[in-house]
Amino acid sequence: MKHGITMREKVGYSLGDVAANLAFQMMMIYQLKFYTDIFGLDGAIAGTVLLIAPLVSAFADPLIGIITDRTSTRWGKYRPWILWTALPFSVFYILAFWNPGIHDKTLVAVYATVSYILLLTMYGLNNTPYASLGGVMTDDIRERTSINKVRFVCTSIAQFVVQGFTLPLVDHFGNGNPAHGWRCTIILFSILAFVFLIICFLSTRERIQPPPQQQMSIKKDVVKTFGSVPWRSLFVLVLFMFIALAMWGASTNFYFQSYLDQSALEQFLSRLGFNVSTENAYIIGFSLFNTLNAVVQFMGVLFLSGFLANRFGKKTTFLVGLSLCTFFTALFFLPSPQDVGMVYLLCFLKSLAYGPTIPLLWAMVADTADHMEYINHRRATGFCFSGVIFALKSGMGIGGAIAGLILSLFGYVSGFGSLQSETTVTGIRLVSSLFPALLLIVGIVSLCFYPITKSYNEKMQTELAHRRHSKYKI
Repeated sequence: MKHGITMREKVGYSLGDVAANLAFQMMMIYQLKFYTDIFGLDGAIAGTVLLIAPLVSAFADPLIGIITDRTSTRWGKYRPWILWTALPFSVFYILAFWNPGIHDKTLVAVYATVSYILLLTMYGLNNTPYASLGGVMTDDIRERTSINKVRFVCTSIAQFVVQGFTLPLVDHFGNGNPAHGWRCTIILFSILAFVFLIICFLSTRERIQPPPQQQMSIKKDVVKTFGSVPWRSLFVLVLFMFIALAMWGASTNFYFQSYLDQSALEQFLSRLGFNVSTENAYIIGFSLFNTLNAVVQFMGVLFLSGFLANRFGKKTTFLVGLSLCTFFTALFFLPSPQDVGMVYLLCFLKSLAYGPTIPLLWAMVADTADHMEYINHRRATGFCFSGVIFALKSGMGIGGAIAGLILSLFGYVSGFGSLQSETTVTGIRLVSSLFPALLLIVGIVSLCFYPITKSYNEKMQTELAHRRHSKYKI
């Protein structure tokens, strides 16, 4: 049975991911920079924090999936978790970016690790049921793509706000005190996140239930999920893709401040009409870079994703988009410090290639949950999504850790801005281009093994709809 979803419900659902991205984009882009320049941690130590915290918290994700699959309330299985975690998620978000004023760097590292573990654990408790909810709102594959399209149009706006306005807000609120500026900015974002999560809970409904008389079995859920070829393909894809994205996202901050020529950046921005000096060229230039990235991805989601997926299928669209994104990522190694215009052009091309793929990932995970039901007559939506979120958080941690370690190995000195050695600058260029591109290639290869094509998915959904309508028994 097909389930039509109103635009009101699609937008309400999307606000849950807006809330998540107010924190997620901050972690991807600014966490490493915050640890090195505000907490004053060495790059290797900051990278270790970024590795330990996601890996520790990620091991809770499969348990979260198992628990949410077995939750039963009048609100459904997954919706109540969005309500229950809204406040603690917002509080832990603030604490992860709060400078406690500790001078002992060992204690600072401990505080950073514990606060980041708490944030990521609560992120999992919130985002795993949220992502699972998207898989049970409808069984219509076009509606499912539409939901994720609206979702990522909204999250592109969140990405635009975080990436484009964070540094100006920090500078405005801080007024010469960066730590205070970060604190005020994060409090603002956390309040917005709390409000959006409440709206998400109130706006959505769960419609797809497990097959009638399905008996709960953790062992069967684990075995069937791990044995699923499409799930394994997506797990490897997400793991390596987010290692690459985290590495690239963390390093571009340093790329702008320590590699690009600040005078050339100032001149480029002045030609665009910005009132800029050499001292603030980095803040304005990097914010503009992130804004361009967010806007172009937004356009890709809005105008290309649904059209391409409906015509060519999710897998083909994802493969082509990610391949082009990989190529343009590698090209970031080529511009000289004075080639500022080339850097922005590569940002435009990379974002245009990656944008159409953004809504497709979670729709493909939902299709994978359907595939497991189609093949095994069992549905474990929460566990299916939790495994992919485990890969996402692990990838994010490993990517940030690699970026921090490489910066440390190449001699990055926190607090010196553009005054870095030639060796350090080489490391920044590598971690901003060739290294993440190589990791994306692994994700592309894994995606080639994903078996759910457009025609296969249509056949599968027809059969599943017939089963659900017939209320078959197993």
